[in-house]
Amino acid sequence: MGEEVSDGGHRLGSYLRARRELVTPSQVGLPTGGRRRVPGLRREEVALLAGISPDYYLRLERGRDRNPSPQVLESLARVLQLDDIERMYLLDLAAARPRAPRRKRSEQVPARVYELLAHLQIPAFVEGRAFDVLASNPMAVAFSPRLRPGQNRLRSLLLDPEERAFHQDWTKATANFIATLRTTIGDDIDNPRFVELVGELALSSQRFRTLWARHDVRNLDGGTTTVHHPVVGDLRLHRDKLPIDDVILVVYYPDKDSDSDEKLRLLASLAQTGTADDQTGVGRPDASSDRPTR
Repeated sequence: MGEEVSDGGHRLGSYLRARRELVTPSQVGLPTGGRRRVPGLRREEVALLAGISPDYYLRLERGRDRNPSPQVLESLARVLQLDDIERMYLLDLAAARPRAPRRKRSEQVPARVYELLAHLQIPAFVEGRAFDVLASNPMAVAFSPRLRPGQNRLRSLLLDPEERAFHQDWTKATANFIATLRTTIGDDIDNPRFVELVGELALSSQRFRTLWARHDVRNLDGGTTTVHHPVVGDLRLHRDKLPIDDVILVVYYPDKDSDSDEKLRLLASLAQTGTADDQTGVGRPDASSDRPTR
């Protein structure tokens, strides 16, 4: 994941620098005139507004001071206009301590969840922490072929042209997914799956490189989204994410008796008759295939 996550000090400094560059002088009441080499605040401006010395702030950004006080961090969060999630992320970065590597283990879908997927008549699937699709029901695959087991939702979103056409607001979707990935990684920076995915997308997607450099963090727990399905047209659906053991059950569902509800029932009918994509039952990874690990 690059030198930014090589240790706690560098990660903290990279985060501070990235957020500083996103705050304009006018947002904090400073004059905007004159030539500026950086798009956001200068280091000395952040230090002045936070009530700390420029030299101390420079040490923080360069990873030379690993123990800033909570008061300093709260002041920096205020100056950098961090929301609650971003502020907690900043505090966690400063609190990070060296730890033993975590034992690698597979993300297992409980048997009962396969039974649940088989009974649900709405798009439903199971994902891992890195957005790997671990299992899905026929409605999920009819909803999007990219929801078959073995696919990765973030990779599909960034690299598959059909996925870009599928989302009404692809720009917002990519920003949310990438910010959520950074939040999910947290201090689990030596996780082989995260290292592999970030490395792959950094090489293959300019959009990923741009957003990853912003250090945005966000929780993607649920919400409402609109997609354009190639068969039934626009669907406005709610999305909920439900933790089950070490995995996440994701479900999409419409408002009752809405236009999207009618279209989803049509999609279900097409899936049953085989008019939509191949629907052969609840998706399970082949026993011979590599399972995503964490």
